[in-house]
Amino acid sequence: MLPSLYSGISGLKANQQKLNVVANNIANSTTTGFKTQSMNFEDTLSQNLSDPSAPAANTGGVNGKQSGLGVKIGGINADFSEGSPQTTNRNLDFMIDKAGDYFVVKSGTQEYYTRDGSFVLDNQGNLLTTDGLYVQKTGGDKITIPVDGTVESFSVGQDGTITIKKTGGTVDDTQKIRLATFQNEGGLKKMGNNLYSMSSNSGNPIYSDTNPAIFGNIIQGSLEMSNVDLAQQFTDMIVASRAFEANGKIITTDDEILQDLVNLKR
Repeated sequence: MLPSLYSGISGLKANQQKLNVVANNIANSTTTGFKTQSMNFEDTLSQNLSDPSAPAANTGGVNGKQSGLGVKIGGINADFSEGSPQTTNRNLDFMIDKAGDYFVVKSGTQEYYTRDGSFVLDNQGNLLTTDGLYVQKTGGDKITIPVDGTVESFSVGQDGTITIKKTGGTVDDTQKIRLATFQNEGGLKKMGNNLYSMSSNSGNPIYSDTNPAIFGNIIQGSLEMSNVDLAQQFTDMIVASRAFEANGKIITTDDEILQDLVNLKR
């Protein structure tokens, strides 16, 4: 069988995955806090047609001859740069103005991390994600803004401090939104629903409880937009689709060559 046939097949598979990545980026171009992904390729093992040789007494050295056997996916990486702010003027919308910082949320005992600060309240005043996960405060507990009629207003400062003004002039500023960051942000696992979880390669979370100075500001009334560049994605889509088409041509050509070889017997 012709080696170029397998090279063409590997090219089809790799560029199909490239199109999948591009399509996902475009689909999430308006997803709050979404981070663009990109894919790079690597060549596979090569076939040695001859080994290199060192210079001898009367001849110079000879380079080896190798023929490539296709392509494979080298990696799929995310661009964690900060997306543009979008003003909503909604008092339960928040964004972090520094890349690499995350809101800490929990489902039971499982902790997750998100850049999506579009939060809501339940009937007990707990601050939640839109999927019902509890937003955490420093110290590792849920945030509660009472809804029993005693609250006149509340606001969140840039350092995450929640100031609750109650009837009668009392003020409660004992709660503070917890943030986390990681040594290797690229090691986080995407869990869907705009959530990430830590992995063995991301390192353990570093919380704003212990070192608040290294974290960005929390902006109330704004959300972080996706950082997808649609012009770049359409360009990548064209390149990937043309590469896919070219690899298909290789397979078609190999098929014609094999057909000619079969016809030699006739």
